[in-house]
Amino acid sequence: MLARIATLIAVDAPPASYVANAGAAADSGVTADDIQAVMIGIAPVVGTPRIVAAAGNILRALGFAIMVVEAEMAEEADAGQ
Repeated sequence: MLARIATLIAVDAPPASYVANAGAAADSGVTADDIQAVMIGIAPVVGTPRIVAAAGNILRALGFAIMVVEAEMAEEADAGQ
């Protein structure tokens, strides 16, 4: 899974790609510290600008995931009324 994350960073993947892999990463036990370690490890190869862009895309992906969960919770609350 960490190799997949490193590949997403290397190809400058959009936030949706990180969202698509978030479930598998969580299921395999990947932590934020693991992702940070991957970013530090590949920075000399892909360059700092790519790492900074990836960090932003990962944060956007997290924002998308939060919005989806909030929408699902609101939908469940509406259905329960």
